[in-house]
Amino acid sequence: MVSDTRDRILDALERLLLDVGVAQVTLEGVAAAAGVSKGGLLYHFPTKESLLASMVRRLGERADRQLADAVAKGGTVSEIYLQCPETESAEEIALFRSMLAAMRSADGRHDEVQQAVADVMHSWDAGLAAEIDDPVQAEIVRLVGDGIYLAALLGLPEPDRDLHRQVVNRLLGTNQPEGEVSAT
Repeated sequence: MVSDTRDRILDALERLLLDVGVAQVTLEGVAAAAGVSKGGLLYHFPTKESLLASMVRRLGERADRQLADAVAKGGTVSEIYLQCPETESAEEIALFRSMLAAMRSADGRHDEVQQAVADVMHSWDAGLAAEIDDPVQAEIVRLVGDGIYLAALLGLPEPDRDLHRQVVNRLLGTNQPEGEVSAT
């Protein structure tokens, strides 16, 4: 029951962030959208900061499941990390945009949210490190993947597919035939 209520509250937060943006999200609004009292919301999330941080962690858990599914289907962590976000992840990109906006808000106090983002990012580092023996190469892959995701967050156009495939192949030391496209 507790987990259901927490999930309902986090679902409501995600919907509100997508519908009205972070500046318009209040604890009262999230509680109303989730069908709980403000006291009920505060029981699970004592501050707006803890609410936002919990949402970031949940987004990270979703990404971890997506990564595990892709690896189970034969992809590598590196290939997946370097792919352009798919159109179906547009909602998650919008949510991360809202999180960035929250972290950069005027009061500048979002240590818990920043820590949640850092924790999510570090959990992905472990997968790269386990797959790539050279720590410098693993870091290069991480930095390029972060740049690809940042470009998507900023709404920049996707790179040319063929050029992107060539970049991934060079980074990973692979060489795919012309007709095949890797997990990019």
